[in-house]
Amino acid sequence: MHTPTGGFPATGPEGIGIIDTMLGIPEDDRESWYEFLKPQLRDRESLEEFEFPAQYMFKDVPGGPTGDPVEWTLAQMDAHGIDTALIGYATEGPQARALKEHPDRFVAAAAIDPNEGMDGVRALRDAVEAGGAVAAQWFPAGNHPQVPINDRRVYPFYAACVELDIPIFVCAGVPGPRVPMLCQHVELIDEVCWFFPELRFVMRHGAEPWADLAVKLMLKWPNLYYSTSAFAPRYYPKAIIDYANTRGADKVIYAGYFPMGLTLERIMAELRDVPLRAEVWPKFLRDNARKVLKLDD
Repeated sequence: MHTPTGGFPATGPEGIGIIDTMLGIPEDDRESWYEFLKPQLRDRESLEEFEFPAQYMFKDVPGGPTGDPVEWTLAQMDAHGIDTALIGYATEGPQARALKEHPDRFVAAAAIDPNEGMDGVRALRDAVEAGGAVAAQWFPAGNHPQVPINDRRVYPFYAACVELDIPIFVCAGVPGPRVPMLCQHVELIDEVCWFFPELRFVMRHGAEPWADLAVKLMLKWPNLYYSTSAFAPRYYPKAIIDYANTRGADKVIYAGYFPMGLTLERIMAELRDVPLRAEVWPKFLRDNARKVLKLDD
């Protein structure tokens, strides 16, 4: 098998025990996953033809599970060397069952909507303190109405994350679905990191076309991180790879997009050609996620 100059581990990912910081367990048909976004969609393709709103960006989208969705997902993880997956927090359905029955394999991120105000803050606290969630997650462009990353409506949630000692994973950059983008401009993160220096903030979904700015901000702010979610490895931004190979080895975190838009077969095949230095791979695939999520505590 081809070994790139970047030094992908000779034993393959199985030798590291990957932590995937964005993985899903299908519950029903794919279309139902994105009902929350429909009030914002206006174009005919998104409303009438696409199974999911960013479908135009992805080819060979994974099919649905065969048999029990939790066991199907575990089999996929086992086949590709994924020890632990960060999934959405739930109190019922397959995700809830996965978290309850396989706590050694699944950990949860609780979704927030700043439009919910203090009810949302209390729900986040309950998910962490009673439900065991280890992170928060947020899609600013997916809220209805949208909420900018530095909006005052989000500050109670950021404060709660600091008090609960959990990270927040936030979509940054131009969203794939055909909705407005400015609420996710990477420059908005700067103010949040300034006001909440203790907050562990992880950028999701590429930060493009502002990847260079994302690197500048990670150099500036100690608790700002980047995850590779929703990108096939061949399309990881060059600025991010260069940063991971130099001063950012402790700041870039692996995340996939299975089964939302990418197969694990494709992700793992393409990973081998990502030119990361040999010593960076364990940090990228496992160690940085363990640190940010505090899985060793």
